[in-house]
Amino acid sequence: MRQNKVVYRGRIEQIPIYLGKCFRGLIYQDDWKVIPMAAVISALVAFVACGNFCKTMEGTMYGALALTFVCIWNGLFNSVQVICRERDIVKREHRAGMHISSYIAAHMIYQAFICALQSAVMIEICLLAKVPFPANGLMTPWFTVDIAIAFFMISYASDMLGLLVSAFSRTTTTAMTVMPFMLIIQLLFSGFMFDLQGFALKLTNLTISRWGINSLCSLSDYNSQPMVSLWNQLMKLQDVSVFGIKPVKEAAIYISENGLMDTFLQESAKYNQNVNYVYSVDHILKCWLILLGFALLFAALAVVLLKGIDKDTRG
Repeated sequence: MRQNKVVYRGRIEQIPIYLGKCFRGLIYQDDWKVIPMAAVISALVAFVACGNFCKTMEGTMYGALALTFVCIWNGLFNSVQVICRERDIVKREHRAGMHISSYIAAHMIYQAFICALQSAVMIEICLLAKVPFPANGLMTPWFTVDIAIAFFMISYASDMLGLLVSAFSRTTTTAMTVMPFMLIIQLLFSGFMFDLQGFALKLTNLTISRWGINSLCSLSDYNSQPMVSLWNQLMKLQDVSVFGIKPVKEAAIYISENGLMDTFLQESAKYNQNVNYVYSVDHILKCWLILLGFALLFAALAVVLLKGIDKDTRG
């Protein structure tokens, strides 16, 4: 009796099949909700933390931190459930001839599309909130294009991290439990919140947040901006009296009356410049390439994990 030989599609041919499935999920599984969610979070952050972004050192630092974590949240939330919610289907189709690399490649293309949409939404929200973006950029003629690329790179690296977590997790509950720990790690080892030393400082090189913040601060030309913290502290001390004299108040009056305010703020800033925020094309390209490297590494690890799905007895 003659048997028909089953011929499975090759890796390249399978990618459009699973990519189409991803886009159908955008419509029929309500995956589109990640876009308005990104808009809401961006609006809150722009309103609260970005009023002095690109205007002062402090405003740029806190704005970069907030915007970076919006991107990280968006990326993780986009993909942290996409594989584990259809784990049984993946296992069945893998046994039937699905190539895991094709499946992950389709998700990479689809998630890049989602991250690009979210980045565009973030830019539009920031413009509507009148975040003081400069007109001219360093990488392109327009700052909004530069920072949109940075948003995309941070979001996409985070998205691939979420995809890796989803590939490892057996259930969506497990994935959503792991997600907060990913955010905490990104915060603790961002190199921003805490003065890390030794081995802990070296760990910052392995976080998306560190390179995301570096990228945004560099694009915003952090090192050329004035620092206002010292002046604000002096204003709090202007009523301190020493032998009947208020030296801080007198110094503040002298600085104000002689038009030395800008000089004072710029001199204060000189002592707080950061080598990690250099305003140069090479430095920003380095940050973006590292973020891209993270994305590719996480995707490759997801492929490795899923290749063993048939032997995974967890489900």
